[in-house]
Amino acid sequence: MRTSTISVSEEIYRQVREFLFYEAELLDEERFREWLELLTDDVEYLMPVRVTRDRGGGPGFLDDMFHYEENKYRLTKRIERLETGSAWAEDPPSRTRHVISNIRVAPGDRDDEVKVRSYLILYRTRGDDPRYDILSAERKDVLRQVDGEWKLARRVVHLDQATITTHNLSILF
Repeated sequence: MRTSTISVSEEIYRQVREFLFYEAELLDEERFREWLELLTDDVEYLMPVRVTRDRGGGPGFLDDMFHYEENKYRLTKRIERLETGSAWAEDPPSRTRHVISNIRVAPGDRDDEVKVRSYLILYRTRGDDPRYDILSAERKDVLRQVDGEWKLARRVVHLDQATITTHNLSILF
């Protein structure tokens, strides 16, 4: 597998792939407290706003405006709110399916980290409404070994859509 000019071992690639699949399972099964345990204490969770630009006009993402700009404290508070029954945007809760593909793993900037790029198709439906959302994105993650386990230290979600038609963004990517 070629992820860059320097690749990681097959064992590390397997571990990272299994981490991403397990994370998707936790999110889809609403096991949010368990998901929080997969995060480092200093996690950054970002989703910059996409804008449409002409060719040569830059990458198409704002560097000072985000749909999500979260740390572990804010993610924990988001999940605590879901547990209160007062999170009207998620009552009834969304049913999601995170489909992860095109996983590429490269060495990180530190010996205990790897850089991971993956594609995400997120299917979402709510209640008895026949309408559904399909969101696609590329995720750029940094995973870090903490006490022998991989943890998410940084995630940047680059949505493919510039105009998001979903009712809200109360779900996790």
